[in-house]
Amino acid sequence: MADDWNPTDPGVMRFPSGVLVRGRGLCHPLPPGPAPSFAVHLLGKEPPATAWDSRWVRWPDFRLPRDARQAREAFAEALARAAHERVEVACGGGRGRTGTALACMAVLDGVPAARAVEFVRRNYHPRAVETPWQRRFVLRFADA
Repeated sequence: MADDWNPTDPGVMRFPSGVLVRGRGLCHPLPPGPAPSFAVHLLGKEPPATAWDSRWVRWPDFRLPRDARQAREAFAEALARAAHERVEVACGGGRGRTGTALACMAVLDGVPAARAVEFVRRNYHPRAVETPWQRRFVLRFADA
């Protein structure tokens, strides 16, 4: 599709349904190529303004989202929009919170919760989902 990411670009992950989502750290410059059309920012403080549509999930570094229901809604919206738009999920460094969100989105896309962290580590970043409580969040995500 014309509005899709290049699947070989850094940070771009393909979900089982075929949709592509880019994960990244906001501490790094915006990668070359097209800008996202929608982003989910996972930060403890309000993110900087962007030229594209975005949602902020209040999520302190190394912790869990302040509002799990809001996070679930943002992940579901991102996954749905990724079918037709360039969607980006981003936190400060691009691994812990971003990896956790991508793992939760993988669960929404059909990956069993017990395999979602492994799926994201294999397809996005080998150190994604950094803390034990982030791994537990993913495991319990299907039941929430």
